[in-house]
Amino acid sequence: MLSSALDILAIAAHRDDVEQTCGGTLLKMAALGHRTGILDLTRGEMGTRGTAEDREREAADAARILRVSWREALDIPDGRVENTWENRLKVARVIRQTRPRVVILPYWEGRHPDHYTASKLGYEACFLAGLAKLAISSQPSAVSSKTPAPHRPFKIIYATLYHDVRPTFVVDISEQFEARFESLMAYKSQFSDQEEGKHIFPAGEEIRARVESMARFYGMMAGVTYAEPFLQKEVGLIDDVTAIPVKSI
Repeated sequence: MLSSALDILAIAAHRDDVEQTCGGTLLKMAALGHRTGILDLTRGEMGTRGTAEDREREAADAARILRVSWREALDIPDGRVENTWENRLKVARVIRQTRPRVVILPYWEGRHPDHYTASKLGYEACFLAGLAKLAISSQPSAVSSKTPAPHRPFKIIYATLYHDVRPTFVVDISEQFEARFESLMAYKSQFSDQEEGKHIFPAGEEIRARVESMARFYGMMAGVTYAEPFLQKEVGLIDDVTAIPVKSI
């Protein structure tokens, strides 16, 4: 049961997407005292490895490592995330129930159709959630059984790690990197060495190197050890140009 509103809600297509793209950021925000949450749109039943039940247990373990206040999964079919009115209402209902100030979405381009569809679906659901005259019936959930009032997040940012695009900003996760990696390794059904899917998944000894190299690449952009990349559509606002971080030359 969610006792109060979330500060940050990350929405992703699959269990383990958040751990790969913005897990360090969620952990850092939790350390700063913010209430964080994760909404997985699917249950992972179409994954090459493991079962939906495996992924549920692993997602719970990962959530504890990342210190999130709330995590749930919708029943949208894995491999068939579609931007339908019904699915938008499902996500909008969660937005109204959890009432986040910031929503993190996947970037709107990518290899996996579920990922880029989740981006557009999430954005449109955030918009719908704020329409005062749109009635969204309540349904029993781990959040609340009460009909939630309209709510629209103040900020939407996009986790860009799944696509090669220059980020608007990065978040320094140098202190959170090890725990972020541990949260990913909680998905033993996905990232342990096994015969099934070995032509798709990297060998276990390669995973650490790949995750670390990506985090180092984005960290290098800002002069830190490890970072996660994000993009915002809006122009940034600065009050004091002498306080802008990251040196130019």
